Amino acid sequence: MIQLQNLGMHYNLEQTQLKVLDGIELSIGESETMAIVGPSGSGKTTLLILLAGLEQPQSGEIRLDGIRLNTLHADALADIRRDKLGIIFQSFHLVQSLTAIGNVALPLEIAGRKNAHHRARDMLDRVGLAQREHHYPAQLSGGEQQRVAIARALVHGPKLVLADEPTGNLDVATGAKIIDLLFALNADTGSTLVLVTHDDNIAQRCQRVVRLQNGKLVEDLDHAISA
Repeated sequence: MIQLQNLGMHYNLEQTQLKVLDGIELSIGESETMAIVGPSGSGKTTLLILLAGLEQPQSGEIRLDGIRLNTLHADALADIRRDKLGIIFQSFHLVQSLTAIGNVALPLEIAGRKNAHHRARDMLDRVGLAQREHHYPAQLSGGEQQRVAIARALVHGPKLVLADEPTGNLDVATGAKIIDLLFALNADTGSTLVLVTHDDNIAQRCQRVVRLQNGKLVEDLDHAISA
């Protein structure tokens, strides 16, 4: 489903060049679950941002279902994100003027899907927020806002789910439910799940674990993660 070829990303500093990703070669299969692990600053979040088409790499290419993402213009990339991707980042990006159910229903309404609010209500229930559907983001805790963002990312049944530390703002019990939901979606719909995590227990639930270090892919393991 996803092919990365010689993927590179860097930022120019005053006197030097900071390599964030360096020659990444990686294929991710349809319906696969993959964890991306590694120390802070190793390039994990940058890789997710590139997979989402939110930035363009300086070198190499990204193919999603055979489509070269780094050749598409902004509108085409936005269409792909709307139709195929569910993106869960640590910043929530909720619309402050919309209630929880309005935020979750928004991608369905933009796509012209039917029964948007009914489907949004069902997804809010699955993340444990049915009783908060009419509350605005400012009336929700950080953990509740994270769950609204997760519900919004999953409500349209995306083919590819990208998650950056999806339980980072949640308590242990709620985080476990969210992880169960992500894996249930993968099993029920055949979606591909790629998540960044520091939690070894979450990583071990994935079919593959890839490890980044200093912007390089240094390990690619099946079913297990080394200590």
